[in-house]
Amino acid sequence: MNEYAIPVERLVEQFEKLPGIGHKSAQRLAFHVLHMSADEASDFAQAILEARQTIHQCPVCQNLTDGVRCAICADPLRDPTTICVVSDPRDVAAIERTREYRGMYHVLHGVLSPLNGVGPDELRIRELLTRVADEPVEEIIMATNPDTEGEATAMYIARLLAPFGIRITRLAYGIPVGGHLEFADEVTLLRALDGRRIMETNA
Repeated sequence: MNEYAIPVERLVEQFEKLPGIGHKSAQRLAFHVLHMSADEASDFAQAILEARQTIHQCPVCQNLTDGVRCAICADPLRDPTTICVVSDPRDVAAIERTREYRGMYHVLHGVLSPLNGVGPDELRIRELLTRVADEPVEEIIMATNPDTEGEATAMYIARLLAPFGIRITRLAYGIPVGGHLEFADEVTLLRALDGRRIMETNA
């Protein structure tokens, strides 16, 4: 016998699919939605559908956008000679909060994780190599998270980029080892950017 009516159970199940949401949290979210007015519930559902239908990856940097290109790639005042490589679109937002970095970005949409079946072909690495070959890039800043998978991803990409002869740097460790960029404060991120170091790509 179901604990709640079947539509409520289905709503709970959908919330449980979200990252970091357990059964109890899913129940709270489901009942919060049920207590919304009809207009509020409609707006909530419409926002999900609109985002799903209109948001896509920028063809240049792979960040999420609802335009032909993202706002950063379309900004003529950004420095095209520097590309900051991040694993997730949320990392772009975190670095932008520093209001100091004026270069471009490249979003990988993940990190190398063989145990989870994530290899180079699942990431936007090929698109990065194409950009470096076609654009006037002078520096690549590897800004993946300073954990095991982030470090392995940074080193793998740095070795692929080595033949291009451009400057390849890594964020300084103002960010704790094992930490995530999206949770770092602006001052910590700014210090990590300012203190970035040249990556050694020798095997």
